[in-house]
Amino acid sequence: MQRITYVNGDYLPESEAKVSIFDRGFLMADGVYEVTTVIGGKLIDFPGHMARLKRSLGELAMAAPAGEEEILAIHRELVRRNELDEGLVYLQVTRGAADRDFAFPPEGTAPSLVLFTQKLAVLERETVRRGLKVASVPDLRWARRDIKTVQLLYPTLAKMEAKAKGADDAWMVDDEGLVTEGSSNNAYIVAGGKVVTRPLSHSILHGITRGAVLALTASTGIELEERPFSLAEAKAAEEAFITSASAFVTPVVSIDGVPLGTGAPGPVAARLRELYIAESLKRAI
Repeated sequence: MQRITYVNGDYLPESEAKVSIFDRGFLMADGVYEVTTVIGGKLIDFPGHMARLKRSLGELAMAAPAGEEEILAIHRELVRRNELDEGLVYLQVTRGAADRDFAFPPEGTAPSLVLFTQKLAVLERETVRRGLKVASVPDLRWARRDIKTVQLLYPTLAKMEAKAKGADDAWMVDDEGLVTEGSSNNAYIVAGGKVVTRPLSHSILHGITRGAVLALTASTGIELEERPFSLAEAKAAEEAFITSASAFVTPVVSIDGVPLGTGAPGPVAARLRELYIAESLKRAI
């Protein structure tokens, strides 16, 4: 059975889903996106994703394609039509279709809105059991990583470079030797019994899962430090982990071939994953 997608007001089989060749998402990477996890047919952290979508659109002076209630209804309808129990809903907004020009399209050009689903096991994952191996790469992205744009070429190259080194993912490192984030996730270490992660800025994505997990550390008494950490400090850490909408909390067991702690997933990551899933399911809509 083909997936049912949503394209600019229409629910269509994926073979019929099309956007204009003049769409600025295709020509200029002039678009933003969100990915919401689905468990038991319900949406995880949906309000957070909508708040970030609104922020991304505002930072790029891009018109919203619909209100939050309408977008929620589209998500739910796609989940229903695709009989999605566990997986993801991908949403993308672009500045719309217009003749190719570096200047924005004429005022009144309608933004494009596309959504589709993806079946994915998010609760039971092999990477959680064994932990991730990461490799460091230089961070060569643009300076506004806080905006969730569709400009994903360098993160893709970084991930493939890491895979070529025998790792699962990349951790990107700035010119000062400080870890920024993973190719599609926020990065953390556990040092001196404290969870350490880089503070919010233009340098990293303002992760929705990140925010939820940091709130959990406060409520459970796990000490937290929001500060930059170096690649060298990460390699000497007791444990490490990443967070994202699809990975939740997933342990990291080695960096550039250097084992962390015992070389196995650590207890802090395991505890935070357990807590995050339990709390997220309570809030799912």
